[in-house]
Amino acid sequence: MSVVKINVLTVPAEQRETLEKRFASRAHAVENSDGFEWFKLLRPVEGTDTYLVYTRWRDEASFQAWMDGPMKSAHQGGGEGERPRPAASGSTLWSFEVVQQAGPKSA
Repeated sequence: MSVVKINVLTVPAEQRETLEKRFASRAHAVENSDGFEWFKLLRPVEGTDTYLVYTRWRDEASFQAWMDGPMKSAHQGGGEGERPRPAASGSTLWSFEVVQQAGPKSA
């Protein structure tokens, strides 16, 4: 059964562009991970400073393997110089199991 992970990021208005550029610069970083199914970065449109980072995985083990490997490496930097400050001022991870889903009917 697929699992969904939603990273809830609090992003001040002056950091929105920075956050979106950082995600764009590593747009394909997760796509080749075993068990990865879907990614979406959701920008708030009214009344909130909360971005949602939606990912769907084949199972919890696939998500954990990505967290312990590629994601951890990407967030540790490893390049020369200082690591850039986070664009988000807060982060919470929500976890869900997919129990039902539907898509458009084929024509």
